[in-house]
Amino acid sequence: MIPALGLAIGVVVGLLLQPTVPVWLQPYLPIAVIAALDAVFGAVRAILDGIFSDKVFVVSFLSNVVVAAFIVFLGDKLGVGSQLSTGVVVVLGVRIFSNVASIRRHLFDA
Repeated sequence: MIPALGLAIGVVVGLLLQPTVPVWLQPYLPIAVIAALDAVFGAVRAILDGIFSDKVFVVSFLSNVVVAAFIVFLGDKLGVGSQLSTGVVVVLGVRIFSNVASIRRHLFDA
């Protein structure tokens, strides 16, 4: 109940305040969101498998975001930022779809 309430409050505050992302952070935001979604779908899968650990979730969430942002930062410094960003999106996208497929199998036995 508390996470759903926090999410609802966050959405309402975001809609009311309409925060803007600084220009220097804009290349990192989509990658950070995808990395966070990967951690969330991994957590849902772990809950359905009965192996969820909140400590592992927090570490996974933070490390995914930091590593993905670092890869994009490194790509920007090397002049290949868009290629590395695409690579991060592909890798994390494959993981997200894999987790969603596992969740679907748990929920629908299909």
